[in-house]
Amino acid sequence: MSVKTDTEVIIGGKVFTLSGYESEEYLQKVASYINNKMAEYAKVDSFKRQPLDTQNVLMQLNIADDYFKAKRQIGLIEEEIQGKEKELYNLKHELIAAQIKLENMEKNVKALQTEVNESAKKIVKLETELKNKV
Repeated sequence: MSVKTDTEVIIGGKVFTLSGYESEEYLQKVASYINNKMAEYAKVDSFKRQPLDTQNVLMQLNIADDYFKAKRQIGLIEEEIQGKEKELYNLKHELIAAQIKLENMEKNVKALQTEVNESAKKIVKLETELKNKV
């Protein structure tokens, strides 16, 4: 099991101690994401005019929106991967079928070549017999 990590981060100019089983780097990355969102909204005059509780709800809604969009994107990518895996499976199946067909054709070619060689020998033998009779 992973070791629990405690790390201090700065969010909105305040120091917080985050705890979790993720790495310190990951926890810092989460804090950085929140700080970037706060900075992004701090530039919007209409956001700054809202009461603090409304600002907090708007931030939460925006973060939830990012989450659901990322989750939907992951779902689409997973579907695409499944489609590609199915396509790859089908291509492998076709390749195996083509290899089997090729092997069978090669066997047929060898058999036909042997038959041609035998027929050529018979022709030579018959021609020789014909010359000897004449």
